[in-house]
Amino acid sequence: MKRFALIAALLLTALPALAQTLPTVSLQFDSNPDPAKTVTTLQIVGLMTLLAVAPALVLMMTSFTRIVIVFHFLRQAMGAAQVPPAQLMIGLALILTFYIMSPALNEANTKALQPYMRGEIEQKAAWEEAAKPFKEFMMRQVREKDLALFAQMASDSAPANAGEITMAVLLPAYVVSELRIAFQIGFVIYLPFLIIDMVVSSVLLAMGMMMLPPVTVSLPFKILLFVMVDGWYLLVQSLVASFH
Repeated sequence: MKRFALIAALLLTALPALAQTLPTVSLQFDSNPDPAKTVTTLQIVGLMTLLAVAPALVLMMTSFTRIVIVFHFLRQAMGAAQVPPAQLMIGLALILTFYIMSPALNEANTKALQPYMRGEIEQKAAWEEAAKPFKEFMMRQVREKDLALFAQMASDSAPANAGEITMAVLLPAYVVSELRIAFQIGFVIYLPFLIIDMVVSSVLLAMGMMMLPPVTVSLPFKILLFVMVDGWYLLVQSLVASFH
């Protein structure tokens, strides 16, 4: 106790000196008659707003959507709502996303980021070059029916080729296609666990043990089945192979 009291006294003594060395941050709003500076301020505000929603947009442009939904279906099908934890599932989904998207990321870094850092291309050209590999990835995954739906709602005339498809049309079509594929995979994952639940429920009903929850009995059999078939290996292999 004396040691903790001495440490606390030293911290309280050094706190005023530490507070004097910390930097201060101030935010001021002043009227400015110069239109150019006003436009610059609005651009900064717009950039900060874009940075707030950029992570969600980037994740929807990658394989993260399909992977995280399939993992959620797996956890619900097993009946273990908290195992594995949500943070672990999202972390694994992010790792697989970086693995799958590594060719696109490397291409964006080589053709867009590095030339822009060296001053060889302008910002607009860098954005266009960085978006190309992600657009090509989404074009390989998107369903033509979904793409035609959003292209028809965006304009009366259909695009002549893939180069005329804008990101505003491609992104929602890609997300809808990913949701469809993820739900299809989730249905296949649910089937064996549903059969186990039905068998366990029938056995408990035949034995007259109606007060015992079937989930309590079926969960160990689900885990045993998943371990015996090497479920994580099969699931990860199937997910990675599903992207072409």
